[in-house]
Amino acid sequence: MDVLICIKQFFNSGAIVQQSSTYRMRLKKNVRITDPACVDIVMKMTLEMPDREPVKPFVPGQFIRMGIPDVKNPAPAYFAVASSPHESRHYEIVIKQGTSIGDHLALLAPGAEVEVEGPMGKGFNLAPFKGCDVILMGVGTGISPLRSVWDSIIHHRSDFGKVTIYAGFLTPLHNLLTDEMDALSRHNIEVNISVATGSDDWNGAIGYVQDMLLADHPSGENSVACLAGMSAMVDACSETLQNLGFNDSRILLNF
Repeated sequence: MDVLICIKQFFNSGAIVQQSSTYRMRLKKNVRITDPACVDIVMKMTLEMPDREPVKPFVPGQFIRMGIPDVKNPAPAYFAVASSPHESRHYEIVIKQGTSIGDHLALLAPGAEVEVEGPMGKGFNLAPFKGCDVILMGVGTGISPLRSVWDSIIHHRSDFGKVTIYAGFLTPLHNLLTDEMDALSRHNIEVNISVATGSDDWNGAIGYVQDMLLADHPSGENSVACLAGMSAMVDACSETLQNLGFNDSRILLNF
């Protein structure tokens, strides 16, 4: 189960978020971001308005509902916005093959149009936590909504204390956005990457993101954590954070 399925479960539960009308966006780029040797294909789509108007503003961590114009099957689905909230020219969306809509979107060529609704969801609002340390935790494609968060933090770096990212992937070949994360040290952001299954050339941590978190043992007194990924990961990380002294108001989900 990935972050897309978690969002589907949220909507199926009857929870209500803000409503918005649908509109068209045009695909500018569609680039694979998983290693060519990886069996799982993940694409990064760049979407812009057809008339190149500014895209709708969004809170880091929000998502859009995206489908194919005038097509009911495959049905539209929900995808987190991975781009910077300070970028007004386009959205960047991470798409994983393996679902009907994901398979279809991954094969679209530049110039194709998609139907979009949103942005929607509560996102990660860090405004009440100025002066706090920030922990970002994500696995797999759950890294994509956190990308918008760390970019927002970079633009307001002096508002926060220590910033730490815990990113988890299935194998080293499944790593997403790691080149970007490697460059975050220049902004005084610490990055910890683990994989569930290592390889001969992998020298990093093996295990789960909550294991790295527990080893670091951060204090929950002046920290806030943003979680994104599979429901099992979110539950396990929430329990670990609670055991470290984080109350529920300091454990943020984006939906």
